[in-house]
Amino acid sequence: MIHEPAPKSYHSVLISVGPFLVNTVIGAIVSFPAALPVIKFGSGDLLDVFLIWLGVSIAMHAIPSTGDAKSMWQSVKGVSAVTRLLVMPIVGIIYLATIGRFFWLDLFYGISAAVGLPTLVVAIYSSFV
Repeated sequence: MIHEPAPKSYHSVLISVGPFLVNTVIGAIVSFPAALPVIKFGSGDLLDVFLIWLGVSIAMHAIPSTGDAKSMWQSVKGVSAVTRLLVMPIVGIIYLATIGRFFWLDLFYGISAAVGLPTLVVAIYSSFV
């Protein structure tokens, strides 16, 4: 989609990285009530399986596109070297993740976000209680 450039370079970075964060969180939240019964206790009904599938699907689509990476890199071309050094690894990770889609990296990430994050949250919470 072509749209007006962001007014500041950090806006462009946030626009490019925002869907990654939002999809990860939504995928984890959607699958949270179903992940624990299915993974920890081996029980669960069809709704639990559907919620896990939905959470994994949402989290799988969190990886930004190469268009987002190009946009992010273009937005920091005229700024300080420090900013470019901070953005360069993000752009590199996006390109590597895009290549990793060929090897089902997005599925692995989706499962990690939708099943791993809820399990990790409960493990951390239970260690404090």
